[in-house]
Amino acid sequence: MEVRVRYAPSPTGMQHIGGVRTALFNYFFARSKGGKFILRLEDTDRTRYGEEYVKNLYDTMAWLNINWDEGGSKGGEYGPYVQSERFELYKKYAMELVEKGEAYYCFCDEERLERIRALQTKNKMPPGYDRNCRHLTPEEVKANLDAGKPYVIRLKVPLEGVTKFNDALLGDIEWKNEDISPDPVLLKSDGFPTYHLANVVDDHLMHITHVMRAQEWIPSTPLHVQMYRAFGWEPPQFCHLPMVNGSDGQKLSKRHGATSVNEFRARGYLPKAIVNYVAMLGCSYEDGRDMYPMSDLERLFKMEHLNKAGAVFDYKKLEWFNGQYMREMSDEELYEAVLPFITGTGDAALPVNASEQFPAPKVGPAVSGIAMNEDGSLSLASDEVLSSGAFGFAPVKSVGNLTSEQIKEKLLALMPLIKERLHFLTDSAEMVRFLFTEPAVPPVEQIIPKKLDAEMTKKVLEKSKEFIKALPNLDHEAQENLARSMAEEMGIKMGDFMMPIRMAVTGSRVSPPLMGSILILGIDKSLERVEKTLATF
Repeated sequence: MEVRVRYAPSPTGMQHIGGVRTALFNYFFARSKGGKFILRLEDTDRTRYGEEYVKNLYDTMAWLNINWDEGGSKGGEYGPYVQSERFELYKKYAMELVEKGEAYYCFCDEERLERIRALQTKNKMPPGYDRNCRHLTPEEVKANLDAGKPYVIRLKVPLEGVTKFNDALLGDIEWKNEDISPDPVLLKSDGFPTYHLANVVDDHLMHITHVMRAQEWIPSTPLHVQMYRAFGWEPPQFCHLPMVNGSDGQKLSKRHGATSVNEFRARGYLPKAIVNYVAMLGCSYEDGRDMYPMSDLERLFKMEHLNKAGAVFDYKKLEWFNGQYMREMSDEELYEAVLPFITGTGDAALPVNASEQFPAPKVGPAVSGIAMNEDGSLSLASDEVLSSGAFGFAPVKSVGNLTSEQIKEKLLALMPLIKERLHFLTDSAEMVRFLFTEPAVPPVEQIIPKKLDAEMTKKVLEKSKEFIKALPNLDHEAQENLARSMAEEMGIKMGDFMMPIRMAVTGSRVSPPLMGSILILGIDKSLERVEKTLATF
C-alpha cells in the first residue's frame, strides 16, 4: 500500500513553527516510504480566512524547500485540494449519513441554542447540544423542510459504550462515548461543512493512509473514528505528535520569542537551520549527528523514533545551527543571503513583533549605509537616511562615491571576515557599516581601554599609524605578530593595543577582524580616521 500523508492547514493565520514541524514530519515520512505528500487547504473557516495566509503558506513551503506531490498549483487526481471548492461533495456525504440513520436534521435556532448554553453554564453542566432534534419523526422533519426552516446536519454519536483507536506513537486509546462532543454539526445552515466532516471525507477520498498531527487533536479523534464507522470506511493510522513547548514547559508562544516563520525569516535565520533544528524537535535519528541535509532527513526519518513527551524549543540551539550553516556557505552564497538585510529588502522587510525583550533587528540602509535601487543595483545611502538616527545610531555621512560594482566588490571581500562572527543574517548590516559610512568619533571615554589612561591610549593611536602602514606587505600571521610585538614594546596587552585602533577605524567595539577590515577600507582612509580620533584627545 502506498503511503499517502497530508499537511492540511487552515489559512487563518501565518505559518508558525509548530505547523512547520507537522509539515516536515509528514513530508519526511512520505519520502522515507517512497510515498506521496499532499498539501491541502482547509478553508472552511471563512470568518478568519485571508488570501495573505494562503500566499504565506506557499511562500513558506518554497522557502523551506518542502516539495509536495499533490495540491496547490500541482493539482492531482483526487482534487480539488481546496475545501471551499468541494462543497457539493460534503453535502452529498452528509446526506448519505442522514439516509443511513447516522446523522439527522436539526432545526434549533441560535436563540434556543444560546438558552441551552446559558442554562448549562448556570448549572455547571457539561457543554454541548441537548439532542433535541435527534428524535424528530420523519413527518416532523418533512414539515420543517417544506416550511423552509433553516437546518444543520448533526452526527448521531452513540449514547453508550466506548470508541477505541490505535495511535502509532501513544498506543491504544479508549474514549467513553458520553465524553465525545454530543452530536456535533457536520453541515452548517449555509451549506458549509464543519472541519470534522470535511477532514474525514477528504482524507478518505484522497486515500490518506496516515494522519500525523499535533496531540491537541486527540480529543477530536474519537469523533472522527465514529464518522469513519458511520460511513463504513477504514480509518487511517493516527499518529499524534508531541507538542512544541517553550523553556517554561508551556505551549510555544510569542512570549518565548519568534514563532511565525515570517518572523524567523525577518530575524535572519536560514531555512536549512530551521529545517534541521525543527526536524529534531521530538524526533531522533539513527547516527546521532547534529547536522543533517534535507536528503538525509528524508531517508532516515522513522515514526518509531518520535518521542512521546513534548519537545522544548531552544532558541540558543537554533542560533547555533544558524551559525553553523552560515559558516558552510561560500562567500558568494553568504553575500546573496545577507544582501536583503544590508539593504532592507526582501525578508528584511517582513514585519516583526518587536518588544523590549525581542527588539527589531538593525537592518537596512540607515544601518549599513547601502541601499538597493529599483533595478537591483546598489548605491550608498543618502546622508538624509544616515542622519535619521534609526535604531539609536548617531547621525553619520556617506563615505563618498562608489559604483554598484565597487560596493559589491567590497562586500564580497568582507564576507570571509564576518562569516565566523555572524549569529544571524541580520548581524551583517551593522558589521559592514564602517565601510560605507564615516563613523562619528566615539566619546574619548569609550575609546580608552579599562587598563589604560588617556595618555597611553593616545600613544597607542600614534603607534597605530606605523602598524596600519605595514599591514599590506604582511601575511595574516605576520600581521598578528607585529601587533603583538608593538603591544609588548608599549608594555600593554594586545587587546588593549587593538581596541583603540578598532574604535578609531570602525567607530565600534564590535566589528569584523580588524586587520582585514583595515585592508578592505583602505590604508589612507584608515589613517584618516585615526588622525580624526587623535584630534579629540
